Order: sequence, then structure tokens, then C-alpha cells
Amino acid sequence: MLRTHTLKEASQLDGVEVKVCGWIHDIRVLGRIAFIILRDRSGFAQLTLIRGILGKEKFKEYTKLTRETVICARGKVQRTDQAKLGFEILPEEIEVLSVAETPLPLGVADKVSADMETRIENRFLDLRKPEVLSVFKVRSAILQGIRDTLISKNFLEVHTPKIVATATEGGTELFPVRYFEKEAYLNQSPQLYKQILMAAGFDRVFEIAPAFRAEEHNTTRHLNEFISIDVEISFADDEDAMRVLEESIANGIKYAVENEREALELLGMKWKEPELPFKRITYDEALSIINKNMDMEWGEDFSTEALKVLGEEIKDFYFITQWPLEIKPFYVMPYDEKYSLAFDLMYREKELSSGAQRNHRYESLVEIMKGKGLNPENFEFYLRAFRYGMPPHAGWGLGLERLVMIITGVKNIRECVIFPRDRTRLVP
Repeated sequence: MLRTHTLKEASQLDGVEVKVCGWIHDIRVLGRIAFIILRDRSGFAQLTLIRGILGKEKFKEYTKLTRETVICARGKVQRTDQAKLGFEILPEEIEVLSVAETPLPLGVADKVSADMETRIENRFLDLRKPEVLSVFKVRSAILQGIRDTLISKNFLEVHTPKIVATATEGGTELFPVRYFEKEAYLNQSPQLYKQILMAAGFDRVFEIAPAFRAEEHNTTRHLNEFISIDVEISFADDEDAMRVLEESIANGIKYAVENEREALELLGMKWKEPELPFKRITYDEALSIINKNMDMEWGEDFSTEALKVLGEEIKDFYFITQWPLEIKPFYVMPYDEKYSLAFDLMYREKELSSGAQRNHRYESLVEIMKGKGLNPENFEFYLRAFRYGMPPHAGWGLGLERLVMIITGVKNIRECVIFPRDRTRLVP
């Protein structure tokens, strides 16, 4: 066995021999005594090296090891108030598993900041930083809380195709791929397939999977590959879908607070479970707030500047409901001739999720498609499901990275992805 305990597990012991492994975070030599700060995913430990115990040659060998070298150490755990961590390990033997070259292309222990491009180019080193690792601990916890919520509500987890023949919404933001003798696309959303599953009687489904958007934006809040959390519910309206969404968000945050408090504290974030229900305002009410500060026409989607105005007014989670029918996708259920049963979930100025009650009426759906310049024949695989018994249904899609960005407080969405894909990056 290479190791018997993680560093966090070892920190709970006293007088017990352990074998721990990790990366050398730092080394300090003070005459005949030296300290190796060892790091693994669970935390840190201080290895206290005493030349009189190890011998001159081993002491010299160990203290000349480079930062980020991977080692295993065997020794006894000792509780002590003199150690900053409250404990130390007195190694009798250190095994060097992998020596790190010098100089490092990116510092791990150093407090010197690096630009985003340098960090991503050396992502394997960047991810070793405890504060960067904390983002992904929180991300994992949020996902677990959301998944637990949906499963507790009798949702079935599914996975839909990511190589498709046509656009979900008839847009142009698609990545074409060569599919044998045909042209296909990377799917921008599981929307059409999860609706088909409502016709199949699956009743309640969710999917957590990649989605792809060929947007040419290269901003701190856009990605070309992201994780979308999608939900669809039969015999439900827009209000039912909003309730499931706000409960999922609240429980995701609650799970992160309860299970990754140290990670959130390292990131300087103090969260508590949000109060439910989230505030709801209509599109017209939102427009009224915006027009107190800037001029905007009815029927337009909200610009970045307009959303900043809203974010200054509402400093929390909130829904914008009853959007103009004209600017929403063809599958959204009309409220009347002017409005739709669509909603967006916001946090201050950031959009997190879009959802709606769907139009389950075949004739109406085809008519709206044509009105938006779409050819129903291109969507025959989808429309067939509406001719043989489709229940009323509603759902939403939630961008995981944007949610993680809010909860962790990072400023660039690329920090929420292990290996981000943006306008210019395909490696690492």
C-alpha cells in the first residue's frame, strides 16, 4: 500500500504510525531541523525532519528536494501546539516517487498571481492550488445537492444525443461535424429530445451533460462547451417548473455549505441556504425598472447594460416571467397573443437559467414554427411525438458553470471548468 491515510485523516490521529503521500508544497531548513509542508487533496501536513534522527546523508537528501516533487513519508503523528496545523509527522523514511523539474512554469505555493492564459496553459499546476481546487469541490457539492433534490422528487436521469441532424432552436450557433457521409452538429441543448420523452411517458426527467454553443463571444462569462442541467416535467406549468428550479438551487447551495464549508471559506464566500420562493417579476415590471435609468423598447431582449440596472435593484435570485412571445423559441407556450409562459432565473445581473411551459398542441406548434421562418419538415422527428398523445409539460435548462461562478465568487467563468473551451482554445 502506497499510503495508509490522507493528510486530513492523519490530522485526527496522535501517536499512530502512518504512511502519507502528496506533493511538496514548501521546504524550510533551520539548521539541524527542517520542515516539509506536504499537500494532498484533503489538506496539508507538516513533516518535521530532525538530522539527529534521520542521519546527515538522508537529511541532506530530503532537504534538497524540489517543490512539487511527489513523495511518500512513513512516520508517527504527533499532536503539538507548536505546529501551525496543530500536528506534525516525524518521518522515519521518505520515498521519492516523482521529482519535479525546476523552475516551475507556474508557482503553486507562491502568492504571485498569473494571467488566465498562463494558468490554463499550465492547468495541471494551477489545479494544485488549494483555492483553485476549492472551486471544484464546491462545484461537485452543488451538483450533488441538485441531483439529490431531483431524485427525491422522482425524476429519472437520462442522456440524450449530442450529435444531431438539426438545430434545437433553428439558430446558427452550431458546430458542424462530419458524420460519415452526412453533415451533423454538436447539440446546443437536449430540449427537443427531453420533450419527446414526455410523449414517451417518462413523466419527469433530468440530464446533466455537455452542451455546445458556437457563439463567438470571448468574455468572462461565455463558454463554447458547458455543462447544462436540464429538467422536463409532464402535467406541469411554468410555475411548477420554477418551483423545482428554485428548490434545486437552494438545496445545491445548502449541500455545498454543509459539506464544503472550508472550501467556501478559502474562497472568501459566506453563503446560507436561500429563502424560498425566489422573487418573481414580469418582463414589463423589469422593463419599467430599466427605463428609470436608460431607454429600452418593449419587445427587446435585455442587454448587458439593462441587466446591470436590474442587478443593482434586485441583489439576489429572482425570476423574470411572461416574456414577449416574439423573442422566445417556437416551443414556448403562448400566454396570449403578446406574451409567453417563459421565465429566466437571474442572480443580480447574471442569467442562470431559461425555462417555460412548452406548447404541447401540434397545430399551434407548427403554425408558430412557420411564423418564425422554420421548416416543420426539418423537425419531423420531433413533431411526430406531438401527434400521438403529448401531455402538457414544462422545464428548464441551467448553466452549471454560471451557478458555480456565483457561489464561488470567481470573476472568470473559465475558472469553473477544469479544461475550458472558448473561442480560441482547444488544448489542453
